[in-house]
Amino acid sequence: MTNISSAGLYQRSRRRDFSVTKAPLSYFEYWPGWIFYLPVVLQWIALGLKHRDLALPTLANPFIETGGMCGESKVGILDQIGAPACHLVARYTSFVTAAICDRDHVTAEAAMCAAGLSYPIVVKPDISCNGTGVRVAKGQEALRRYFLEYPRSTRVILQELIHDPLEAGVFYVRQPGEASGIITSLTLKFAPYVDGDGVSTLRELIINDQRAGQIAKLYLPRLEERLDTIPSLGERIPLVFVGNHCKGSIFQNGNSEITPAMTRCFDEMAKSLPEFYFGRFDVRYSSLADLKRGTGFRLIEVNGVGSEATHIWDKDTRLSDAYATLFKHYRMAFKIGAANRKRGYRGMKLLMLNSQWRRQKRLMASYPLSD
Repeated sequence: MTNISSAGLYQRSRRRDFSVTKAPLSYFEYWPGWIFYLPVVLQWIALGLKHRDLALPTLANPFIETGGMCGESKVGILDQIGAPACHLVARYTSFVTAAICDRDHVTAEAAMCAAGLSYPIVVKPDISCNGTGVRVAKGQEALRRYFLEYPRSTRVILQELIHDPLEAGVFYVRQPGEASGIITSLTLKFAPYVDGDGVSTLRELIINDQRAGQIAKLYLPRLEERLDTIPSLGERIPLVFVGNHCKGSIFQNGNSEITPAMTRCFDEMAKSLPEFYFGRFDVRYSSLADLKRGTGFRLIEVNGVGSEATHIWDKDTRLSDAYATLFKHYRMAFKIGAANRKRGYRGMKLLMLNSQWRRQKRLMASYPLSD
């Protein structure tokens, strides 16, 4: 029997087995985005009319382009992190791909060497969302293949692969003028897997799995080269690397695990970014106990207004609770934007914001398939 449960460490500590639950997915978990987010769009319009600015949340993080709603540079955000939090960031470097791709892997290796990075390396776009275009390159040939598919004259990030087994999304909010902020959401992320039986092909293992079989279209293209192989008995095959719900990772509501120590740690990290008030920190960590103490983790990415409190994608979340969470957070984004507007900051025009969104959408359509 296959198993799509999360990392064993957390599973044992919580005594929760994802492979035996009656409903491996919530009924709205993979609705088309235009259906699920329609109420959010209507709320956004109502809040925009109330505040006389539909793009007001771009002021929630005034030192980040568009406030981090779309089209922002990931490197540009990471570069802003100062002491005492900068040592927690997974090491990274970046460069712009050439007009002709025949030497990009050489340029990448030179940049890696200068930054003290080595294989395996995480390679990902500088402008993207939902884990699009993220891969792990284990050597030069994998890196070369990645750049054959990557768009020209476009910035790419090379980041240290953090080997800590677990990943989390920590959503942080602080009102301008307040001494400290709060963690409003903690999402514990796990990579699903199947276990080989020595008889079935990988394709059969995925399709016959209780959870993976329902969203096989997310996994099959990514594992195309291995689908007809037969994993040995007990061999564990991860189905996705990227810790993103849209790519098939398992998300679990960890709000009950938020502690004062964790909050103090991420409050300090947020304050190391200039004028950062609203967004999500994505981290890899060694154990839940460490994370609750605010230790034992490395930061891999910071997301602004365009991110969400992803604990809503826990399979046990009710639809009403998911909307309540989204509505609450966007009300806060508008409130923070309004406060920063009063402080003299000027936001982005709606037409420019739309242009940034369209640019990001075009770029994402050109990126390689993620791991």
